[in-house]
Amino acid sequence: MKKGIVLKLFLLTTMLCMLILAVVFIGQTVFFKQYYANQKINDIETGIQSFQEEYVKADGDVSVIQKLEQDFYKEHATWITTLDSAGTIKNANDFSVKVHIDRTENEDFMDRDITIPLYSFTGLEDMDRLKFQLERGKEIMIDGIMKDDAVIPAILMKENGIITLENKQLTKKLYGNGVTTESSPKEDSSIFLRGTIEEFQLPEGTIRSNIYTNRLFVERIKQFQQNLLFNEKPDTDARTMDYTQNNMEYKIFLRPIKDINGDTSYIFAMTSLQPIDEAAQMMEDYYVYLIIFVLLLIVLASFYYSKKIARPLLRINNTTSKMANLDFSESIPIASKDEIGTLSHNINTLSHTLHSYINQLQQDIEKEKQLENTRKDFISGVSHELKTPLSIMKSCISVLEDGIASDKKEYYFKAMSKEVDKMDMLIVDMLELAKFESGTYKMKMDVFYIDQIMEYICEQLALDITSKNLHVHKQLSPIKVVANQHRIEQVVTNFITNAIRHTPENKSIIVSTIEEQERVKVCVENKGIHIAQEHVEKIWDRFYHGDMSRRRSEGGTGLGLAISKNILELHDVEYGVMNTEDGVLFYFFLNKEK
Repeated sequence: MKKGIVLKLFLLTTMLCMLILAVVFIGQTVFFKQYYANQKINDIETGIQSFQEEYVKADGDVSVIQKLEQDFYKEHATWITTLDSAGTIKNANDFSVKVHIDRTENEDFMDRDITIPLYSFTGLEDMDRLKFQLERGKEIMIDGIMKDDAVIPAILMKENGIITLENKQLTKKLYGNGVTTESSPKEDSSIFLRGTIEEFQLPEGTIRSNIYTNRLFVERIKQFQQNLLFNEKPDTDARTMDYTQNNMEYKIFLRPIKDINGDTSYIFAMTSLQPIDEAAQMMEDYYVYLIIFVLLLIVLASFYYSKKIARPLLRINNTTSKMANLDFSESIPIASKDEIGTLSHNINTLSHTLHSYINQLQQDIEKEKQLENTRKDFISGVSHELKTPLSIMKSCISVLEDGIASDKKEYYFKAMSKEVDKMDMLIVDMLELAKFESGTYKMKMDVFYIDQIMEYICEQLALDITSKNLHVHKQLSPIKVVANQHRIEQVVTNFITNAIRHTPENKSIIVSTIEEQERVKVCVENKGIHIAQEHVEKIWDRFYHGDMSRRRSEGGTGLGLAISKNILELHDVEYGVMNTEDGVLFYFFLNKEK
């Protein structure tokens, strides 16, 4: 026995702890990565929405926009920038070259200056090698395309024809195989310009300098620009795209926006999911050591727990086994004040009580086997209720037979009549209750206004209400319900009568109806003393008197609430009683007419 319970507790505790550990492990290793990624993407999308709103408010202020980009990167560890309708980064003048186009060599293009962003051609790390070729006054040739009066260069060449800078993606599309395709730009959109370098600009300590050095981010922007210019993937709606390079996953976010002139711009953002992979891998590596430690801890804790719990249980088992054989000589040592200690104390008390009253207990057990609990309670209650009126009547008859106080005959006859009325009321209620509890009674349903019934009952009980100077407040609505009108009148009468009986003088009774969707709540609340919590459930029992201070002069047979309970259960409706802030509320529900 000892080994059995210890082993069972040990196995059960160990398996439960291991199950919890396994669930946590699976949740954090299998679902953690996906949850983390989804949460990060949702946060970024929410951040982009806020960025878009603030970007519109900035109204083209370059410093404010760059501050927004910097704050966004700090908060979400995500690169973000804005592109114009041709897919070029806006406000990229801090890393650019300004070229003056000669009018004589470009008559159609006129005499003008253009600014060419350099991020498409090279990174900042190569500028020490190339910047001398872009000095002021040097001549340069530009080969590219035009979109909406904007020049998108593909190649920048010095006058001698040596390639200085090249946007390889655009160059490949323009000259890769020498064949014009449907995706190639129209001939009239191609452009070849000659000009002189007016100004060369490099970024200094701005967030954009970090963007220009992130070649992967720039390459994605250039790919988007290529798709936009060559109509390869013209879908420029708001979307979130996956991108993988070198086995590393990225998310790209594209959000088109309209400025006040109706021109389309784009918010372009990119984030790496590598930190999520690293966090997930770190969790998996960490759990290897954690599982080893926790498993060892589980085994030790389960064994200790099993032994500690089983030891007093085994003692209790041995003692109760002797008690089963009527040996009450041994008591259980009490070593703790928890539930097991309380159980040991109760068993010891039980053992002593059984030892002292074994003969009487055997007789009581035999008697309990012969009688049904419900019948015993019923007969006991009836006997108690009839005893007092019979004793009063017997005393009155004795006085009248002996001729004592012959001048008070009328008083004694009235007293006996009153007691007969009480016994008659008790017998009627007993028969009523027995009929309801027989299981054969069927409720006939009517349709009636519940407010009229409650008004009528209050009028019938007006004398009792006035005699105690009570104030009745009515909050009633004309609502048709489906129920047995006569029986519901009986329930409401019992509730209001009970409220009158237990409401102190000059206090209030509130009768109300609360309409819900398909039913109505009927309430009777009286101000006065609360019902003790241990009496709330028993108050519906027959002959139950939770308030021991009640006098017989208060009236009642002790069956009113029991009858009400049976009537409401036959209606299959919800009912109950509860203490309010300064009184007691009885309530029940009825179905409204459909």
